[in-house]
Amino acid sequence: MVLSFKKVRLSNGDYIPTNTIGRVCKPYTMPTIDTSEIVAMEDTHITVRGYRRRTTIPSGIFKFLDLEDGDVIRWIAKKDGTVLVSKLDE
Repeated sequence: MVLSFKKVRLSNGDYIPTNTIGRVCKPYTMPTIDTSEIVAMEDTHITVRGYRRRTTIPSGIFKFLDLEDGDVIRWIAKKDGTVLVSKLDE
C-alpha cells in the first residue's frame, strides 16, 4: 500500500506542509507507519466558525471504535506530530 501526504520532503529527510508558502514553519519528521497494521484510513475536512472547530468522524473509524451517540473520544497530540484518537471507556 502506498501512502501519500501533502507535504514537501526536504533534502535532510524532514517534511513541511505544502500550504505553508509565505510562512515560516518548523520542519518535522513524518512518523513511521507500518501499513500492514492499518485497519481504516479516511480523510475529513474541518469547519471553522468563530471559535468553533468541527470535523466529522469518518464512518470506517466510527465503526472501528464502536462509537455510539454520546460516547466521548480522547485526542492526544504528541511532540512528533502524531495525534492519537481513542474511545474513552467510562
